[in-house]
Amino acid sequence: MPFLDKIQLWADERPHDTAVVVGRNRLNWAELRDAAAGLLGRAMATTVLAEPNSTDFVAKFTAAVAGERRCAVLDPQWPAAMVEEVTSRIADSTVSSHLELTDGDLSTTFLIGLTSGTTSVPKAFTRSRRSWQVSFEASIEFFGLSQEDRTLAAGPLSSSLNLYALSECLYAGSVFHTLESFDVGDAHASISHDNITRLVLTPTMLRLLSERGLAGDVDASGIRSIICAGSKLDGRTLEAARRWAPHAAIFEYYGASELSFVSGTRLAAGEPLDVGGTGIGRPFPGVELRILDDNGQNLPDGEHGNISVRSGMVSNGYLWGDDGQALRCLDGWYTVGDQGYLADGTLHILGRRSDMIITAGKNVYPHEVELALASVPGIEVAVAAGAPDDIRGQRVIAGVVPAYGAVTATQLRTGLDGLLARDKWPLQYYVLSELPITDRGKVSRMVLLDWIKNHDARARPLG
Repeated sequence: MPFLDKIQLWADERPHDTAVVVGRNRLNWAELRDAAAGLLGRAMATTVLAEPNSTDFVAKFTAAVAGERRCAVLDPQWPAAMVEEVTSRIADSTVSSHLELTDGDLSTTFLIGLTSGTTSVPKAFTRSRRSWQVSFEASIEFFGLSQEDRTLAAGPLSSSLNLYALSECLYAGSVFHTLESFDVGDAHASISHDNITRLVLTPTMLRLLSERGLAGDVDASGIRSIICAGSKLDGRTLEAARRWAPHAAIFEYYGASELSFVSGTRLAAGEPLDVGGTGIGRPFPGVELRILDDNGQNLPDGEHGNISVRSGMVSNGYLWGDDGQALRCLDGWYTVGDQGYLADGTLHILGRRSDMIITAGKNVYPHEVELALASVPGIEVAVAAGAPDDIRGQRVIAGVVPAYGAVTATQLRTGLDGLLARDKWPLQYYVLSELPITDRGKVSRMVLLDWIKNHDARARPLG
């Protein structure tokens, strides 16, 4: 892992400066180096970590990637049977003989990543040390991370978003903050009392922090940058974040676990908002981007196809779970099957091809419908899907969770005007009392369709 030599450097140059803060516990650079070094004698060639956030987790992760060791970070909230199954597939009883806190050969694997799939066992892919070193250089340049920043990534370190933010800060010599578990009040306290300048979080977390921060008069004027990933920001979240953290540049980016960063955009403080669209910036530093058809042929601007990249950040591929479509190589260009198009150099994300709705011969992606609906005033969140239709093949339907009060179909149609082409508008709307989610906590369009088919009270039709 290419941050261990950096930790040694920061520990020599700034031993007493804070490196990592988890809740009320903290480690300076010398303490982090010494804690990780003290674990080297017990570290295995392959380590499986399934633990909540703590300074111990940070030390164990640091030791687990020393030399040419490998580490797999699992979600501690997974069912025990799933953790055991994944551990049994990865486990290596070999004790590593490497006893120095140094980086191994950059071509070797250091991380086994897990990404959810259609089966009960997550897919597993691997990353080389070089791929993250290239990623660090690109993201530090794009996001403008400096040693003066204090980053708060308040989510679980088992999430790749937060694990990467931790590692990026260790590489850059910048202070990293997180919480033992996510809590809005604790996050606000950290922002207020720890002089946080930078947030790394999902859109849902940003909305919670912004809206409750405005209501509770939490001062976020010291935040200079907000980095969001996971889904495109809707208009309501952007507006709330702008009001709460008026001096912050807001970054959003598109990437995939297997590809790393693909594209990104920066909305400077005071820059006019452009909401409801599918655009998500230009290629990330070091990334070549094309839209290819299934035969690997380059498609012209405006034509939909496979979002495909060439960069030094792409993963090595899968240990298991690859169905031949999860990560494909088209003549040297890599894709995970996400669909999109380019327009004047900007990438527009449409979603997975498997989610596409074909209605009366027109291709409609639920993602673009959901983005538009989420920008309508009074809407908390939206879920779109394709329902069977004898005439059209499929018809677009949408469920919405109101932000407050009642909502009408007329209000939704009026709100969509100018945000979404009329031939993509839903033909039927439903008010949802809760989000349709799977047993694993993921929003599911199939669950929504089941609710509608079975006249479930959680999905009430609007006239």
